[in-house]
Amino acid sequence: MQEIIKQAQALAIEEINKFKVPKLEHFILANSQGQRLADQLKADKEIVLLGTILMDLKIGQCKQEGRLAEHVKESSLAAQEFLKQFDLPLDVLAKIISCIESHHGVEKYSCLEAEICANADCYRFLSPTGFFHSLIAFSNRGLNFNDCLSQLENKIEEKHRVLSLDICRQELEGYYQDFKRLITEAKNI
Repeated sequence: MQEIIKQAQALAIEEINKFKVPKLEHFILANSQGQRLADQLKADKEIVLLGTILMDLKIGQCKQEGRLAEHVKESSLAAQEFLKQFDLPLDVLAKIISCIESHHGVEKYSCLEAEICANADCYRFLSPTGFFHSLIAFSNRGLNFNDCLSQLENKIEEKHRVLSLDICRQELEGYYQDFKRLITEAKNI
């Protein structure tokens, strides 16, 4: 499994370097939070790591092609193609794919690992590190200040709706409230 993880990381970083999306810092943040949560919740850390590594595999390409809404489907297809070369048990493969396909949230997760990946993704926007990296990323897109704030506000609302694990809600709710207040105040100046 370590070789699969190593190759998956290389593939994901190659995509990040090629398309400049997602931010490498966001990639690292989701991976580390996923591992921390998997450890605390006694989930399969390797499945979670592969899920967080591969969940946005095609987001850069889809963004560049104006098909951002299709990045989950495209990431799933690319991950399935990548994982074909390994002799993974079908239940493990199904969990990894579920991690990718569910990372924007679903009504009912098929496994704990998928729920962890979705919640780990929320740290990209709802933690202080993720929030400020996002603000920098939005400003680097040539958006004006208010447009950056609006984009960031949309992302924190989206990710707040995805939070489903009590541990993540407890850790991130205060930041979410603070970021909402700060964005509102900044827009009113």
